[in-house]
Amino acid sequence: MSPQKIGKKLKEVRLKLGLKQLDVAKKADISGNYYARIERDEENPTIETLEKILKVLKVKSGDILPF
Repeated sequence: MSPQKIGKKLKEVRLKLGLKQLDVAKKADISGNYYARIERDEENPTIETLEKILKVLKVKSGDILPF
């Protein structure tokens, strides 16, 4: 799966939860700018960072990743 789909899925989940990018970033302990770049597919987060984001969004990796 291309990173583009990951960013798009993260954004869809975040919007469904009614969260702002900064809300997710703060709870995941990353910068707001970095999280925004992840959603725009300008950054590829580490597995550790992705795990933090998924925990904040309360989704399983299988809901976002293809494997």
